[in-house]
Amino acid sequence: MTYTSSATAVRRAAHLGLTAAALLLAAASPATAGSFAGGDHLYLTVTTGDGRSSDTRGTLLLCDPPQGHGRAAEACAQLDSVGGDIDALAPADVYCPMLYAPVTARAGGQWNGRPVEYRRTFSNSCVLRARTGAVFALDG
Repeated sequence: MTYTSSATAVRRAAHLGLTAAALLLAAASPATAGSFAGGDHLYLTVTTGDGRSSDTRGTLLLCDPPQGHGRAAEACAQLDSVGGDIDALAPADVYCPMLYAPVTARAGGQWNGRPVEYRRTFSNSCVLRARTGAVFALDG
């Protein structure tokens, strides 16, 4: 038997709701539907905190044309340079504090017609930014 915490259930419901909203928006506009259905897109979330208390932000990144993200053009260019492989992004040359304040980054969607599933937990938001560039910079 699988037990799910209420926070996990709420996050799953929010993810499903945002995904459904994106699909409805895509269906409502023929131009958007074409770019969403066949173009590069990722649903991105960043969760700060641990399982007991957390804050999740998310957005749908579309890359043809870049939209849906405060730094969409930069994020799309970075992803394009590595063929959509988030792990292949070059880390920034910065020093981050040795502070444990976990953040979890998730991405799901497609790039170049291939499915993308990504999930990593970083020790803090500085390390997240250093390793993923503009991709998970959801605060603009």
